[in-house]
Amino acid sequence: MTGGIHHITLITRKVQANVDFYVGFLGLRLVKQTGGFEDATQLHLLYGDATGTPGSLVTFLVWEDGSPGRVGYGQPSEIALAIAPESIGFWLTRALKYNVPTSGPVQEFGEPVLRLNDPDGVIVKLVGTNAVAVGDSWAGAGIPEPDAIRRVRGATILTERRQATRVFLEDHFGYKAKDQTESITRMVADSGDCVDIRDASGFWSSAPGTGTIDHIAFRAANISEVTAAFDRLLESGVDATAIHDRKYFHSIYVREPGGSLFEIATDGPGMLIDEAEDELGSTLFIPPHFAEEAENLKVMLPQFSMPNDWRFIYRELPFVHRVFTPDQTDGRTLVLLHGTGGNEASLMPLAATAAPRATLMGLRGRSTEEGHARWFRRFAPLSFDQKDIRFEAEAFAAFIEGAIEAYGLDLQKTVFLGYSNGANLLAAMMQLHPGLVRSAVLLRAAKVLEEAPQSDLSDARVLFVTGDHDLFGANAPALEAELRQAGAKMTSLSVPAGHETVSDDIEAIRGWLAETEMGQT
Repeated sequence: MTGGIHHITLITRKVQANVDFYVGFLGLRLVKQTGGFEDATQLHLLYGDATGTPGSLVTFLVWEDGSPGRVGYGQPSEIALAIAPESIGFWLTRALKYNVPTSGPVQEFGEPVLRLNDPDGVIVKLVGTNAVAVGDSWAGAGIPEPDAIRRVRGATILTERRQATRVFLEDHFGYKAKDQTESITRMVADSGDCVDIRDASGFWSSAPGTGTIDHIAFRAANISEVTAAFDRLLESGVDATAIHDRKYFHSIYVREPGGSLFEIATDGPGMLIDEAEDELGSTLFIPPHFAEEAENLKVMLPQFSMPNDWRFIYRELPFVHRVFTPDQTDGRTLVLLHGTGGNEASLMPLAATAAPRATLMGLRGRSTEEGHARWFRRFAPLSFDQKDIRFEAEAFAAFIEGAIEAYGLDLQKTVFLGYSNGANLLAAMMQLHPGLVRSAVLLRAAKVLEEAPQSDLSDARVLFVTGDHDLFGANAPALEAELRQAGAKMTSLSVPAGHETVSDDIEAIRGWLAETEMGQT
């Protein structure tokens, strides 16, 4: 094997804060942005040097508003980036200037170390060292080239099986023990990279989530080396995955005896396979095996801006939400409420197809049922928690009022679109808090309020779309009648579908939006 670290992959909760820290503060280059190769609805960002050289790469899986993980044994706990020894002072001053949480500097194994915390709380060590070779250097804005981060120095892993982890790194990855303290064994590769094995006996176990390190990848020159490593692992009784094609490299995964996930990745083809050097990181790529869904996925993945560019500023509001802004906007906003089991991005492909120039704001319901997101509790398929409906409807009304103030939401140019459980809450909110929603699309909606208040919806336009063989549609006519009685201007359509959404829904929405826009001009 080539030896040394290829990349380290972590998990982040907020993509914009992550980009601001790793590009804006640390000065790394964003060399690639892709959909995940296992889950393409998950954004994957890769940072590195000027050309994304193996050994310079720090990558992030984006779990937007995902649950925080727990650092513990069976997982890496710190990453280390190499800088010039004389640059420690520069980085300490920069951290103080930008209010980045910092500790140190201290001496560790004869090297000056400054610890920082990234926005997710991950410990990032800046290590003054000449032990690793400098790749294609890249200095971000405001960082003199001599002070720029050179490459990955190493990582710390927590294990309850210190000796077994050490032997595993020696036998399969070419690392050798060089230094040791009471609790740490430093393993060093011929490349100069180091892995610190920290004894975590008696500590708590790790849990995956945001703010944790997912895995460490080690370098192999080519597929033949990966295959040979795979064979050696199997011969020694260790389970490893088959070879994965990650487009930019090929790799296998294996867990070391202490539980940390390792990867063996080829140096090539590399980051320049689909972008010129001066364009690295500027295009969002979707993995080839998800090509048929590429356009939908590009709408679902969270957007971000580079440091100093214009960006959408999120505010704290009652519901987790995500905004997608198309390249060209028509001034209209669609607020989206998903069905059971969906999330804030679920309806974005449908909405973007129906209204390609509209800004999309997807919300996530706060109730859960067997791990699936919903908008309110239910006791049985057609028995709903009336108190919870009213509580969540009030929270949704507060969200709208907050969005008006925080984002300048113009209710005259806003269409609220709900599907199934989301449509039910939207309709209930309209009845309980009339006047907030002027235009609504209700897909597969049903009556859920047992006692709907008398309300004046004469200023509301509603597209009410049912499926002609929807097994859950028995209560749809009652809701439609209530909305009509309240004065809403109803357009009711039936499409050849069950409870699922179909292309006819998109056509119905597109046509209704065009008619609504003409009626308002």
